[in-house]
Amino acid sequence: MTDHAGHEPTPATDAPRPPALEPGTRGLADAVAEIERHVATSGWDGPVRVFALVATGRALDAEPGLAQQLPAPVVEVARQDPHHMTSVEQEGLPESASLEELLGGMSWPATVDGAAVVVERVVLPPEAEEAMPTDPDAALEYLMSHPDRQDVRLAVGALRTGETWCAVRTRANDEDAAVGGGPDVVPGLVAAVRATLD
Repeated sequence: MTDHAGHEPTPATDAPRPPALEPGTRGLADAVAEIERHVATSGWDGPVRVFALVATGRALDAEPGLAQQLPAPVVEVARQDPHHMTSVEQEGLPESASLEELLGGMSWPATVDGAAVVVERVVLPPEAEEAMPTDPDAALEYLMSHPDRQDVRLAVGALRTGETWCAVRTRANDEDAAVGGGPDVVPGLVAAVRATLD
């Protein structure tokens, strides 16, 4: 098992984290934020990316050699925090007509504790959405040319134990400090990611 290619995870102690979260949610929030930052280094207009999440301490117990592949501060934090998660990017995703189809066809072995997906979307203010044409081609043209459109990157994670977390970055405010988050920011996508763990 290796962490996603060539990327050193940020130790949980250094990651910005919301206050007053339950330990499991905090561990997931840290992992999702770290995944989003990793994806952000590749810039915008990227493909859907999918990650398995595993409890780092349990992974280290099962595969001692993993300690040499992770930065020492991450190993130290993981030994003390049972909720620390390591993400493993899934390469060679199958061709799918939609994100829903991709996630609908996914399942995970019992050794995987959770999953996360990163996707980019274009969003409009509610009043602009109401004026969107019903014809799909006209709607796409309307969406892509609207002056109030916002490009966003969504990173959504879920654990088998029920915790969920979303991180949201806008292209207009493309910096780590401006990334927002919450447990149910994108309910439909949260439900789709959770369903892959059933």
